[in-house]
Amino acid sequence: MKVLLTGATGYIGKRLLPVLVQAGHQVVCTVRDERRFNVPESIRERIEVIELDLLVAETLERIPGDIDAAYYLVHSMSSTGDYRELEAQSAHNFRARMNDTEVQQVIYLSGMVNQDELSKHLASRKQVEGILGEGDYHLTTLRAGIIIGSGSASFEIIRDLVEKLPIMVAPKWLNTRCQPIGVRDVLQCLEKSLHCKETYDQNFDIGGPDVLTYREMLLGFARVRGLRRSILTVPVMTPRLSSYWLYFVTSTSYNLATSLVNSMKVEVVCRDRRINGILHIEPAGYEASLRRAFKKIENNGIVSSWKDAYISSGININIADFIKVPEYGCLIDKRSAEMQDRTKTINRVWSIGGENGWYYGDWLWQIRGYLDKLVGGIGLRRGRTLPNEINAGDSLDFWRVLYADKKRGHLLLYAEMKLPGEAWLEFKVQDDRLVQTATFRPLGLWGRLYWYGVLPFHGFIFKGMLKAITGGEPEVLREKGV
Repeated sequence: MKVLLTGATGYIGKRLLPVLVQAGHQVVCTVRDERRFNVPESIRERIEVIELDLLVAETLERIPGDIDAAYYLVHSMSSTGDYRELEAQSAHNFRARMNDTEVQQVIYLSGMVNQDELSKHLASRKQVEGILGEGDYHLTTLRAGIIIGSGSASFEIIRDLVEKLPIMVAPKWLNTRCQPIGVRDVLQCLEKSLHCKETYDQNFDIGGPDVLTYREMLLGFARVRGLRRSILTVPVMTPRLSSYWLYFVTSTSYNLATSLVNSMKVEVVCRDRRINGILHIEPAGYEASLRRAFKKIENNGIVSSWKDAYISSGININIADFIKVPEYGCLIDKRSAEMQDRTKTINRVWSIGGENGWYYGDWLWQIRGYLDKLVGGIGLRRGRTLPNEINAGDSLDFWRVLYADKKRGHLLLYAEMKLPGEAWLEFKVQDDRLVQTATFRPLGLWGRLYWYGVLPFHGFIFKGMLKAITGGEPEVLREKGV
């Protein structure tokens, strides 16, 4: 069967792709930027990759006309701008293209929308469902609440709260009920719904067997981790304060925290569980799903993480626009050092950031991350998905990976922290030396003042970092730039 997979670089899409390939399907993956689409070589021959933008209708003409089914896994958690209108336009464009193909079924993963009063985020999902439902094909909608899995936003937020705070003073929405489901069970529902005629032209709520309040979820997480935690709920914490509470304690951006707070005030409990009988599945309980997630983490088996999505920073970039590092009008710190051991040096570069730190002056990196959070940036809380593996498109603390070629020893990062300009950090092996280049393109006078303000720290931070990575004595090639 020929299956179209939108959102192939997203949290669910990355995990669904190998499931579909293993089931014997030919999969056509749609991505906005092929450079950040990384798949195992073992399945690459079984897939086709198409670059398109759902907001640009002409690009959807690249979708082949002979597809049998399609997954619509596209949505936003942004709380700024006109994202609701953009999501509606994407759905309209997608429906129009599907009407011109041989597709028989579209499967849409949505959120539970069982109350009259919905957050803007959930209302947008319901609107998309309505738009997709008007197509000349059968629509199957699966509505999920909280998804629990390694790297999922819900899992990581709960993890941050429980592991960092022995005592929590929390808002009253912690008493809202929800019905979490493990990501493995979500994938089962998505895969088994494919060409299942009993699911045509219907919507289903999918959830695990446990109906819990958010407070009970936090305490359940603590039990699984063997931690003692106390939670006090207060009625006076406003949505804005709640958003700031999540923003400063967890790895979320402020925009995502705002969307989550608005959604968490809405009860998300399944109307029924008839989908389990239709698909012959029995989802795992909440604590069992948590244990599955930790097993993946312990084995470094995280397939995808919400932190790698652009929503984690609030900056929606196209890698192609930034992969060529500019020189004109830029301020540059460029150093090189002889590598004592090429393999060890490259491995250190590929392990940089996250829990491994930056090899020198980590406390200064931490201060910079804290200051970034204070002005509404992402700080260092995202860390990295895997401790020793990097791919283009991944998040790395407050950087975004633009290019990663381990064989050649070339890594290029783009800054997503709040800056009066644009910044790149590059590591590149040249013969027996590693060249480390920090490039800053200032925005006006404030940008130049910022660069020269931090210039005294560059000398020992960049020198110390390069020396720790290579084991050699760094040589300054260029320190101030244009």
